[in-house]
Amino acid sequence: MKKILLGVLCVLFFSKTNAQTAAVSSGKINWMTLEQAYAAVQKEPRKIVIDVYTGWCGWCKVMDQKTFTDAKVAEYVNQKFYAVKLDAEQKDDIVIGTQKYIWQNGYNQAGVALLQGKMSFPTMVYLDEKFNMIQPVPGYQEAKQFHQIITYFGDDHYKKGEWEKYQKEVYPKQYGGTK
Repeated sequence: MKKILLGVLCVLFFSKTNAQTAAVSSGKINWMTLEQAYAAVQKEPRKIVIDVYTGWCGWCKVMDQKTFTDAKVAEYVNQKFYAVKLDAEQKDDIVIGTQKYIWQNGYNQAGVALLQGKMSFPTMVYLDEKFNMIQPVPGYQEAKQFHQIITYFGDDHYKKGEWEKYQKEVYPKQYGGTK
């Protein structure tokens, strides 16, 4: 009986490990809702990257098709961040802790808060492990550019120095200057 139980536990462990490895290396970002990311951070702290988009935004769709499907981008995001897709025009309420965000004046107020009222799409918003704002970064980003930005925030380079120095000196040395 002990051997059977041990065998079942091993199968379950390796199945979970293989599923996690497959998700990381699949070339697809594991997207979640803002509420799911908030709950996940409570259990296992990790930075959050939020893609604030709208359904009519053409550049948002290009990022979905080209930037977010890049294998290195997806692998890095899945390892270092909880990735969130947030439709700024979502009419469903969003509840984060005790804060409730409603749809008002064409936008969900969670999107308005994350973009600090500057409604520009797409905008990637970076939060730290405690759900505090690091920085919103507006505009379309190709895979290489996005990889530079996510590594700048994901590996805490933003705490150590300026973006220009990171982009010219640190990124090429540490990440080979490629996407």
